[in-house]
Amino acid sequence: MPMTLGYWDIRGLPYLIDGPHKITQSNAILRYIARKHNLCGETEEEKIRVDILENQAMDVSNELARVCYSPDFEKLKGEYLEQLPGMMKLFSQFLGKQTWFVGEKITFVDFLAYDILDLHRIFEPKCLDAFPNLKDFVARFEVHQYSVPPGSGKVSVPLLRSGNVKLARIPYPLKISAAVELGWGCCWLPAPQGSRWRLQPGL
Repeated sequence: MPMTLGYWDIRGLPYLIDGPHKITQSNAILRYIARKHNLCGETEEEKIRVDILENQAMDVSNELARVCYSPDFEKLKGEYLEQLPGMMKLFSQFLGKQTWFVGEKITFVDFLAYDILDLHRIFEPKCLDAFPNLKDFVARFEVHQYSVPPGSGKVSVPLLRSGNVKLARIPYPLKISAAVELGWGCCWLPAPQGSRWRLQPGL
């Protein structure tokens, strides 16, 4: 029997119900949560950089997936490795001397950038060696991502997985936290208080 949310059949899709708002698709959920916490950039220039990096991360993710899931993986791997330094150079130039990719304040695209860089470290462990600012970014992000400030109301809990979404369920009155994964990694952001996350049966 179809499960619908608005116009969409949501079988197999992550979705979020937050009060009157009903949202499907990983990207839409991520942006919705990011907007609630002012993680989409503040100035027009920052918002432009967010949009650019979001789309660049998607392009790179799709290209890497094309190689990794291809039956011609061994052939395509060599070609991909040849262009990899140039790709990493573009990320390095975009980051520059900033703390985060958009400026001095973290935004949701830093999560996407981290996931792209981390996947490429798995693909080619030395790919960041020529780019100290990217290595510093990765190290800084890992400290930022996994640190839990005292009194923040956050706790470490096991993750549940549903399609492209990881959910961390924390009993009330603590906030529910969610990690929205865009097919290549996970982004930890606090979910709206009182929102409902659904796991599809059998996933």
